Amino acid sequence: MTLASEDAVELIPGGLDAGVAFICDHASNAVPPELGDLGLPAAQFQRHIAYDIGAADITRELAREFNAPAVLSRFSRLVIDPNRGADDPTLVMRISDGAIIPGNARADEAEIERRRALYWRPYREAIATQVSNMLAKGPPPVVISLHSFTPVWKGHQRPWETAVLWDLDPRVAAPLMAGLTAAGLSVGDNEPYDGALMGDTLYDIATQRGLAHALIEVRQDLIATSEAADAFAQIIASALRPVLARPDTHIVRHYGSRAAPNTGDRTP
Repeated sequence: MTLASEDAVELIPGGLDAGVAFICDHASNAVPPELGDLGLPAAQFQRHIAYDIGAADITRELAREFNAPAVLSRFSRLVIDPNRGADDPTLVMRISDGAIIPGNARADEAEIERRRALYWRPYREAIATQVSNMLAKGPPPVVISLHSFTPVWKGHQRPWETAVLWDLDPRVAAPLMAGLTAAGLSVGDNEPYDGALMGDTLYDIATQRGLAHALIEVRQDLIATSEAADAFAQIIASALRPVLARPDTHIVRHYGSRAAPNTGDRTP
């Protein structure tokens, strides 16, 4: 559960002309040594509050399947959440799903800025650099972000097995949802979270650049082991492959945004 500050990002190499780039905001539950355990028992780091269970395995399998680059975080979202905007008031969470994080209780602006510099910015910059390199060498890439969600939230069973989150650009979301539904899955359309969030990773990296994109969520009980995650990645790959073959997904096209500020407990 330890992390050296210089190792904030995992980079998976792939073809710059692959036409797709994968990212995983909440890939890891690691905490840098100087923060210790943030005052939490070890069991809390196995929960969704620390990372997106199964999402990293799916990301790596998709990168392998498409010979595509991928960027994954190597720090827990409890350290700082790389999918929240730089000025989001909950960038460093003090409480998450009922768990108080003592190590974040006294994190002032100087400490938050230190974490931005060491973890948040290197992650965002690594994605931006990867996308820029792909734009220079091949067609505009589709950007796919991988997340996972809990089967139960606040006592309510969630009916979806997977979901696609998006803002105003339907080029990937619409056919991808159709493909996942055809595979027999119950698919959420901007459920259980809304994809229109200003300042989140896809907003900054894809929406602002006019790149086709989508955020894929998978229910965590379906991908709790690496074997199950790899199998689910193959389902996603089958649905994604014809989407990537569509010429319109590789055109820079600005749709604008209906994104709301990325605050509170709304983000994946």
